[in-house]
Amino acid sequence: MKVLIIGGGGREHALAWKLRRERPDTEIVAAPGNAGIAELGRCVSVAATDVEALADLADSEGVDWTLVGPEAPLAAGVVDRFRARGLPVFGPTAAAAEIETSKAFAKKLMLDAGVPTARAELHTDPAVAKEAARVFGAPVVIKASGLAAGKGVVVAMSLEEADRAIDFMLVEGGFGQAGAEVLVEEYMEGEEVSLFFLTDGTNVIGLPAAQDHKRLADGDRGPNTGGMGAYVPVGTMETEAAGELLEAIDGTIIEPTLRAMREAGRPFTGLLYAGLMLTADGPKVVEFNCRFGDPETQALLPYLDWMPIGDWMRAIAVDGALPDLSDVELDVGDAPAAAVTTVVAAAGYPDRPRTGDPIALPEQVPEGVYLFHAGTARDASGRLVTAGGRVLAVTAVADTFEDAQTLSRAAAGRVQFAGKQYRTDIGWREVARRRSP
Repeated sequence: MKVLIIGGGGREHALAWKLRRERPDTEIVAAPGNAGIAELGRCVSVAATDVEALADLADSEGVDWTLVGPEAPLAAGVVDRFRARGLPVFGPTAAAAEIETSKAFAKKLMLDAGVPTARAELHTDPAVAKEAARVFGAPVVIKASGLAAGKGVVVAMSLEEADRAIDFMLVEGGFGQAGAEVLVEEYMEGEEVSLFFLTDGTNVIGLPAAQDHKRLADGDRGPNTGGMGAYVPVGTMETEAAGELLEAIDGTIIEPTLRAMREAGRPFTGLLYAGLMLTADGPKVVEFNCRFGDPETQALLPYLDWMPIGDWMRAIAVDGALPDLSDVELDVGDAPAAAVTTVVAAAGYPDRPRTGDPIALPEQVPEGVYLFHAGTARDASGRLVTAGGRVLAVTAVADTFEDAQTLSRAAAGRVQFAGKQYRTDIGWREVARRRSP
């Protein structure tokens, strides 16, 4: 089988790894790829948002199907173009991708469908937005409506902080067009989890819950980032009551959302990511994404090494439908107890990440530890160098959560480049939960 992977981050490296892990004879072509993906397949210098060139590449390479990793090409309509040319592709159309690319669209869809979520107002006038923040009261959430690389959300603990966020987005244009509209949103209390659902538009396969760590520094301090680490499974989703909770999520969130998308003429196929807040009133949607999360994917796929996710994605892309799971036998075998991923970021991340710093990787890593490349490249002399904000994701799977956390943290510490940043407490909530009586 020959597969084209669109994208060049840690998520795409993990997806390439998973496809090859399931079917070692799979031929991988990536556009544009990165230094890690280049070890699994062939990277082609085509931008992830150059829709026509990507379709030409898939056609000329004769790939069996294409897997779209990031949200930007989905927003640009890559799936629409591929389908128009009869090229099998995994991912939603541009109209369906608006569930992520337009927070205003997603919020209206949820409210109209009765999907539990925070109250919110959409604003373009800074003064009116600030008045809305005062009506909601602090803490309050300010969100850029468009795509902002995972950084367009400010949880303002004071009205002064809310005012600064509104000015940054609407007056200073800090997020460009993505911040031309902002949502002023009710603050929700609870624990946040990430749930992924493979779907053909109607049928769904849910994957275990993961938890992301957005803040730059230990203790959830520092600026918001695209994600400094993740772990799976989340203990709150593994309790005796979790079955009822998952049924509630399916019945009140996933099924109504997919139905509303179909009724809107935007059937969603691909990977639906639901960021949920587990509040005292039940699960509520923080946001939807239209693709695999990053860095949650780097934790989830090694944890689910035994699950044929690649085959299911191929079925959605090629056949247009998920297989009948009653005919599928899954061998859990030696499945690990947990997976923990620690992101190693560049100097200056998230505001002004420095590139071009030589990287020294550990010569050996323990069994069950995987290094997924994100912002890496080869310079003119062939050296591995930093080429983005989040440089590597170091994942460890193990028979206990504590062992996975320790292995991931230790391996991240052994990655060397100038100014590296990483958190040493990924999974701290889970550790505290497991230690509590």
